[in-house]
Amino acid sequence: MFDFSTVIDRHGTWCTQWDYVADRFGDADLLPFTISDMDFATAPCILDALSKRLSHGVFGYSRWKNDEFLPAIAHWYAHRFHAVIDTNTLVYGPSVIYMVAEMIRQWSAPGDGIVVHTPAYDAFFKTIEGNQRRVVGVPMDKQDGQWFCNMDKLEAALAEPQNTVLLLCSPQNPTGKVWTRDELETMAALCEKHNVRVISDEIHMDMTWQGHAHIPWSEVARGEWALFTSGSKSFNIPAFTGAYGMIVGDTAREAYLAALKNRDGLSSPSVPALVAHIAAYEQGETWLDALRDYLQDNMRYIEQTLNTAFPELKWAMPQATYLAWIDLRPLNIDDRELQDVLIKQQKVAIMPGYTYGEEGNGFIRLNAGCPRVKLEQGVERLIAAIRTLR
Repeated sequence: MFDFSTVIDRHGTWCTQWDYVADRFGDADLLPFTISDMDFATAPCILDALSKRLSHGVFGYSRWKNDEFLPAIAHWYAHRFHAVIDTNTLVYGPSVIYMVAEMIRQWSAPGDGIVVHTPAYDAFFKTIEGNQRRVVGVPMDKQDGQWFCNMDKLEAALAEPQNTVLLLCSPQNPTGKVWTRDELETMAALCEKHNVRVISDEIHMDMTWQGHAHIPWSEVARGEWALFTSGSKSFNIPAFTGAYGMIVGDTAREAYLAALKNRDGLSSPSVPALVAHIAAYEQGETWLDALRDYLQDNMRYIEQTLNTAFPELKWAMPQATYLAWIDLRPLNIDDRELQDVLIKQQKVAIMPGYTYGEEGNGFIRLNAGCPRVKLEQGVERLIAAIRTLR
């Protein structure tokens, strides 16, 4: 019913991944598999809803707290995650990272430690350090191709008095880890024990594979917490801006909304973002499920092709996200030499693992959210680059 195979030329659309690839990789003529958006057009139901809204012609100041946006979110959580949410706790923001940053400012002081699982999404490092807080990394363990949190190490970090917030990524980026209910409940209990607040970034919640189910933090939470997410990853609409979430606790929620409106002047939402989310959550399920099937096939292609070329990798597709977190350490390849060959010889841009912290050394992160023909070119060039170094 939906076409994910046709290549859409994104050049000339002010596209970060394509038009500005030189900003990060130095060269402009590269085939990119980088920032986590997709090369697919969004769902037809979203395009139809936007077209209808655009035809109205008036785009004045608006409100996010309306009787369409909030029920659409509640419907999505009930239908996709079997979770009942309290719409009174919902808040809006221009992006998940803005919302994370604001709660870090409210729930910690300069110099405090923010606990994160590492390797970690690079924006976490920037946001924490940009707000004069310290990144307290808890390295994840890899066992039989899967990722786990060492709960003893986590508790040791949470027990430090100056570590006041756990910034959780669920599902985890870049590893693609889906946290189990037991793991989440253990983390919730540890945070309650040590009086640590939780901020959960769940922007990849819709992209889970192979029977792994996302469990919202709201289902296990204790104490004070915030959950932030968006349909931007799932429906490929980040350019509209717009995110939402839940903040439990009237005082914290009111303080967030006061900062949004009074300090930052951001309370009038992006109308296209509201329209897109409502259409997505009310009508986009069929499209999303078809996309998920396509992305899983892409991941299986990477798995089969890489392991055929290099059996010692034994790479297994992640539990979630369309970002292939590939462990190249069995090949004993220098990360920076690989990047040089990828960029200069193979003309391809793939995110180096060290972008995501020290624990990312020896890895790469390849964005598989694209038509298969593009992905095939990228994987073939990656294999050629590795063979050059070996």
